[in-house]
Amino acid sequence: MKNITLSASEQLIEAARQRALIEHTTLNEQFRLWLEDYVRRPQQASTALKTIRALRSSLFTGGRKFTRDEMNER
Repeated sequence: MKNITLSASEQLIEAARQRALIEHTTLNEQFRLWLEDYVRRPQQASTALKTIRALRSSLFTGGRKFTRDEMNER
């Protein structure tokens, strides 16, 4: 695993350490999770757009517009 150095204000670092402590984790672990999410975000967006396009091409309403109540019916 490679080390990197980050810069932030002392107050921000201390507040982050306190939150990590409350959440029973470490700043290192939280940064790794954030970094993984940051890298995956464009891929997730691309996948979501592909899914939306696929659904648009297969769902038809016959031109009918649904009311908010109809769309939220369960």
